[in-house]
Amino acid sequence: MVNRTVYDALVKNYRAHFGREPEVVAYAPGRIEVLGNHTDYNEGFVFSAAINFGTFFAASKSASASCRLVAGDLMKEVAFDVAGIGASKTDTWQNYVKGTFAGLTAVKAVPCGFDGMFLGNIPLGSGLSSSAALEMCAGLALGKLYGIGVDTVTLAKIGQKAEHVYAGCKCGLLDQISSLAGQAGKLVKTDFRSLVYETVEMGGDACFLMCNTHAKHALVDGAYNSRREACEQAAAHFASVLRHPVHALRDVSMAEWVLYKRGLPETVANRAAHPIGEDERVLKGAELLAAGDLAGFGALMFDSHESSRVLFENSCEELDAVVDAAKKIPGVMGARISGGGFGGSAVVLVHPRDAETAAAALANAYAARFGVPCDVSVITPAAGAHVVK
Repeated sequence: MVNRTVYDALVKNYRAHFGREPEVVAYAPGRIEVLGNHTDYNEGFVFSAAINFGTFFAASKSASASCRLVAGDLMKEVAFDVAGIGASKTDTWQNYVKGTFAGLTAVKAVPCGFDGMFLGNIPLGSGLSSSAALEMCAGLALGKLYGIGVDTVTLAKIGQKAEHVYAGCKCGLLDQISSLAGQAGKLVKTDFRSLVYETVEMGGDACFLMCNTHAKHALVDGAYNSRREACEQAAAHFASVLRHPVHALRDVSMAEWVLYKRGLPETVANRAAHPIGEDERVLKGAELLAAGDLAGFGALMFDSHESSRVLFENSCEELDAVVDAAKKIPGVMGARISGGGFGGSAVVLVHPRDAETAAAALANAYAARFGVPCDVSVITPAAGAHVVK
């Protein structure tokens, strides 16, 4: 079992807190975004992977309409009723579970509340989507507990709605689908218009390093939402000037952006250029992976980060330092921001034989710049979310 130590700690804590064994336990991994940044809500393409860090959710039915929810790392309990579930302004971690549970009960009414607890090992604020992992393991566990069966895309949309309505972040579906659809040793390539996804072999000559800078990573403060609004504004502009239908930026080529961006504020035009270019990089990356060209794929990762830094402005000094250092380290093929941005983690593509030395070099380069090393971990593309017990 992935993360057996975390599972054992959760079950032990659950038993101590609630005085019984959980009826069901589910697991969901975090994710890395490998190529395709802020393309999901623009109906574009993304390469991602479920990772070997995740969250477990344990639950049992209660004898009343009350739901008791415990954050296993804090051992703090909150309670709410099955009826009229609303967002909370305190202990906001509960909103991800409350929103997911509300989505499930909209599919099928439940007869009683639950006693639930979650525990994981995804570093919070690292850009590895601990929130989506919590939504997906809660959704799987509570769906199993109450006999509410939903497919992968439906559960992903329930998690997305929890982010929108309960957490206040207008995210796309990337994080949820990546957590659900991951497979060991493979990337997940998703078309966010059709919501069709496939898994793609990375091969044995590649692995990833996660470099957690611990820089501020807070998307709810408006930075994420403002980027999305700029993309929507740009899509409306291109729909009015191009001679073919434009429903989202996915329908605009980079050549069309160059020719028809006039009339857009410079900042909005730059914001739009980022996901447009990212879509083209993902499609090119698929061709390179099929040809076994990891070096070419890695070069696209470097290009992706530069686009994030210059056009979308969702990078930061700490992330730029990691990527700049990575370019000078032997064995590194690519590096970029992973996730929404504004802090968090960078993901680095490296040959497995060079992973240890590259990790040390990255940590040392970061420490030389900022006084403390960043946390560097080897990331293995892992299996997606599933019911454990």
